[in-house]
Amino acid sequence: MPLPILALAVASFCIGTTEFVIMGLLPEVAADLGVSIPAAGLLVTGYALGVVVGAPIIAVGTAKLPRKPVLIGLAMMFVFGNLLCAIAPTYWTLMIARVITAFGHGAFFGIGSVVAASLVPTNKRASAIALMFAGLTLANILGVPGGTALGEAYGWRATFFAVVVIGLLSVAAIAWLVPAGVAPPGKGGVSGEVKVLGKLQVWLAMIISALASGSLFAVFTYIKPILTDVSGLSVESVTWVLLLFGGGMTIGNIIGGKLADWKLMPTAIGALVVMAAIHVAFAELSSSAPAAILLVFMWGVITFVIVPPMQMRVVETASEAPNLAATLNQGAFNAGNAAGAWAGGAAISMGVSYADLPFVGAAIALSAFGVALISFALDRRDAIQQAA
Repeated sequence: MPLPILALAVASFCIGTTEFVIMGLLPEVAADLGVSIPAAGLLVTGYALGVVVGAPIIAVGTAKLPRKPVLIGLAMMFVFGNLLCAIAPTYWTLMIARVITAFGHGAFFGIGSVVAASLVPTNKRASAIALMFAGLTLANILGVPGGTALGEAYGWRATFFAVVVIGLLSVAAIAWLVPAGVAPPGKGGVSGEVKVLGKLQVWLAMIISALASGSLFAVFTYIKPILTDVSGLSVESVTWVLLLFGGGMTIGNIIGGKLADWKLMPTAIGALVVMAAIHVAFAELSSSAPAAILLVFMWGVITFVIVPPMQMRVVETASEAPNLAATLNQGAFNAGNAAGAWAGGAAISMGVSYADLPFVGAAIALSAFGVALISFALDRRDAIQQAA
């Protein structure tokens, strides 16, 4: 792994831990702040909306700035937001702190993915993006289970203080390892970045990203009560299952990068079909603890097979000025997070059981599959027209 990508991976580990660990701590946060679990689940939605709103603002505002100082500034914003989370006295102050924390998330991953892709040969760009996102997947092996265990033992606030420390290390790593002149801003500036948003394929890629993410978060936001109430696992066992999920994500991330460098859209289409099938299987078999554990691992794998292809797809379709589009794609992923968490909570509020919740995820995954087929068909049409 090139050292600059390693630095970006450290930061993505920190970001991933904060984004996902709240799901393992929903009961503790809800009890401490005096709100229901679905209300605590809205902290996931608030974070996701912070990414969606912050991504375009920061991408446009930093379009002409060197990439390295922008990445350092975004990492510092994340550290500050996590510190506010750790000391938040009420539910709404925690919500505001989560939004502040998330504000630079999309821009960091968007700009970071462009930087990572610029450091390797063309035929390795998806793998480079996957290496950067490896920090995000490792967060689910180490950061999220460790943060969940820390929060259960010493209170959920201790988890956010720990993330602050890791965040400061990531700032130092970027400052030390990322070269100053890497991936310079495009000559077109803001207008060039905005112009590529007129491409239909850019928008289709972002819609696929949003739906794929929504499929996950409609169910995974409530993974702890599903595993305890439906599968019969102990609260302590959930930490280990989350560890297994993170292991699956790490494997899927590597597979997704390699497959995307080979066949990008076929990889995405196949992954979405498998994702829907796993959701259906989880709904049917989650009452069996061994089956639930196996499916959670498989779910983790397929969840991140889709990420490198879709991030690379946006960078590729917006190649003339990729920073804003790549950043907006992270907003799209998190718009899916927000919509998925809301859809899952709404389904529960309307009487859908935890056992049947994965059917909601399956329906969203099939919607993403349909959009991916349209995008792939347009590719084939354009290729035929160019050949003629």
